[in-house]
Amino acid sequence: MAEVTIRDLSKAYGGVQVIKGLNLDITDGEFVVLVGPSGCGKSTLLRMIAGLEAVTGGDINIGARRVNNLPPSERDIAMVFQNYALYPHKTVAANMGFALKMRGMEAGAIRAKVERAAEVLGLTPYLDRFPRALSGGQRQRVAMGRAIVRDPQVFLFDEPLSNLDAKLRVQMRTEIRELHLRLKTTTVYVTHDQIEAMTMADKIVVMQGGRIEQVGAPLELYDRPANTFVASFIGSPAMNMIEGRIEGGAVLAGGARLAVPAGVQVAEGQEVIFGIRPEFFRPAADGLAGTVAVVEPTGSETHVVVRIQGRDMVAVFRERVTIRPGDAITLAPEAGAAHIFDKASGARLG
Repeated sequence: MAEVTIRDLSKAYGGVQVIKGLNLDITDGEFVVLVGPSGCGKSTLLRMIAGLEAVTGGDINIGARRVNNLPPSERDIAMVFQNYALYPHKTVAANMGFALKMRGMEAGAIRAKVERAAEVLGLTPYLDRFPRALSGGQRQRVAMGRAIVRDPQVFLFDEPLSNLDAKLRVQMRTEIRELHLRLKTTTVYVTHDQIEAMTMADKIVVMQGGRIEQVGAPLELYDRPANTFVASFIGSPAMNMIEGRIEGGAVLAGGARLAVPAGVQVAEGQEVIFGIRPEFFRPAADGLAGTVAVVEPTGSETHVVVRIQGRDMVAVFRERVTIRPGDAITLAPEAGAAHIFDKASGARLG
């Protein structure tokens, strides 16, 4: 195992800068998830760590070694791709042991490593099958097994669950997390799915436009987002945001006066954005008045979309509600649960 250290890293394709001076520390044994919208640079960063993309500027260190100019085979990493990348004409055992065979390892030692990995991943009954005879989840386990047998310093996952159905994604999330807890190998995992990021990561790196917006533990990002981008990207449904102005020590927004949380420093007349998570809205006599547009019962909770002055806001109720589309409703945020962002910079205040 090893730490991964990235300093002033940049990547350009011609005149287009896709990675812009990144700095990141990944500690030994940590499970770090890179998350962000399509095109934010997360897969490019992963491929640079793997050696599949050349570095334009800056440094990548794995352990004590600067690896900028090392080929992938010499970086002691193992990568799992979203399309599995299995050899269709080789059995599961042959796929898992192929890299070891290329190293010249003795056949008995290869078989022992493959069998140990297969036992961990529940693949023992399938070792003599070919990939075409496996389900998508089983193929992904084979790809993971191929990485495990190499006993690398760092695992790299590039959106490995994106080709699986919803139920299988949930199952594989658990399996990958359990595998990490067992092996304790430093892991860098790329996804565009913030639910995957929240449920799997020790640390999340939120990226946008080739830059890092915030780094932190999942609940730290959820409870204390650094800016409006992180606040809107982390959490499902997303945080509600409404533009307003500070007047008389409160936020005037959506036709209502909304309290500023204690400890937040604001100035009279300041243009701000008032943010509130959907689960912190409650029906009330005073607050943001609107009309129910959509009601979405999910079983354990009910999502209600409310149209307030032409803008859709989402409230989540854990209790059963008898609200119907077209009903008038007034929502009030729970005291102290709001976030105040500076409108000009997007930065969270307080």
